Amino acid sequence: MNAWLVAAAFGFDLLLGDPSVLPHPVIWIGTLINYLETLLVGLFERRRATGILLVSLTLAITGLAAWGGLRLAAEIHPWLGVAAALWLAFTTLALHSLHVESRRVVAWLEAGNIDEARRSLALIVGRETGGLDEAGILRACIETVAENTSDGVIAPLFYLFLGGPVLGLLYKAVNTLDSMVGYRDDRYRELGRAAARLDDWVNLLPARLTGLLMVLAAIPLGLNGWNALHIMLRDARKPASPNAGFPEAAVAGALGVQLGGPATYFGQRFEKPTLGDPDRPPTLAAFRATIRLMYLTAFFGLGLGLLICGLPTLW
Repeated sequence: MNAWLVAAAFGFDLLLGDPSVLPHPVIWIGTLINYLETLLVGLFERRRATGILLVSLTLAITGLAAWGGLRLAAEIHPWLGVAAALWLAFTTLALHSLHVESRRVVAWLEAGNIDEARRSLALIVGRETGGLDEAGILRACIETVAENTSDGVIAPLFYLFLGGPVLGLLYKAVNTLDSMVGYRDDRYRELGRAAARLDDWVNLLPARLTGLLMVLAAIPLGLNGWNALHIMLRDARKPASPNAGFPEAAVAGALGVQLGGPATYFGQRFEKPTLGDPDRPPTLAAFRATIRLMYLTAFFGLGLGLLICGLPTLW
């Protein structure tokens, strides 16, 4: 994909987010996954093999639909092909919506309505939020912004630069599969294994790249870049996820807060490891610093992609 089309898609996401009036391919992918899960579970008994088939069919249908749609649009008119590619690329990015959704939670805290803050938080995190205090809500917001800077911004940019909107949308399909079936409860432990493992693999490089970009971005923002690097190297491999710890540990180090710790999922309490040192509690100021770090990390990621894509023309 033309690098400048990626930059244009980034700009559209920055300005518009996810307008409700426009169709969104990721919603269609979610609908497809629901349909295929119901169909395949009814047809096959071996849940691990069914999970592999679910992943394979989802990716095959998504990839063929994206490729075919782009090809058809380009056949109708070249500029329609460009517009379709730009739209698909734009829908893979979530920088604006990540800010808006997390800011909504914090706005309720600022208004003194902790119950609404908990309800808003439940829409963007997987953990149970009913018993969280203000510090717990802010910690969860910071964690989800940190992790999704990788999943929702840097990783999509990585795959858009690497293989255009089709590969970018395939990444979003993997990510959506993991968010829908990649759990470790009784229902999905075997069925979602393939989705969870594939999501781990496709995020290996983007998550580490995100952590490094966050370390660099922390310095001009007046945050502690050296501590971000130190905490990332020390704590990033503590979580069960091989990837989420890198951006979360970098943010924890940059802010001087401690993330992670116990959390409840589906009624079961998990003793998750902590990331960072408890130099100061999570605050509204720390959340705002995380948002600034997210934006500058995103711009660094875009700039790096444009630089690498432009290198062949310099020789």
